[in-house]
Amino acid sequence: MKPNLTLLTLACILVFQFGCGAARKSEPISGSLKIESQEASLGEELFMRHCNQCHPGGEAGLAPSLNDKPAPGFAIKFQVRNGIGAMPVFSENQVSGGELDAIVSYLVFLRDHK
Repeated sequence: MKPNLTLLTLACILVFQFGCGAARKSEPISGSLKIESQEASLGEELFMRHCNQCHPGGEAGLAPSLNDKPAPGFAIKFQVRNGIGAMPVFSENQVSGGELDAIVSYLVFLRDHK
């Protein structure tokens, strides 16, 4: 029996939005971020332009924190494109596919920063 992709995607998004763990606050203890990847650096710039007002620095603000969620890239992209909950929809005209890839790269870097 094939799993229902819509239900699986919805489950991933719910885990992403309401996952366990406290939101990380400010700079990580280990020091400031040193982004060496060109894609993640572009993603940071795009994140600041499109996402930071609700997810300041990846932390909880008007919206849930993003820097402590183990969500896979496809779940982040689904959320951005479909805007489940209070999140607005970001169309391909607002954030291109390549730009969205860069934002996901930045979020993964932010989450995995040691």
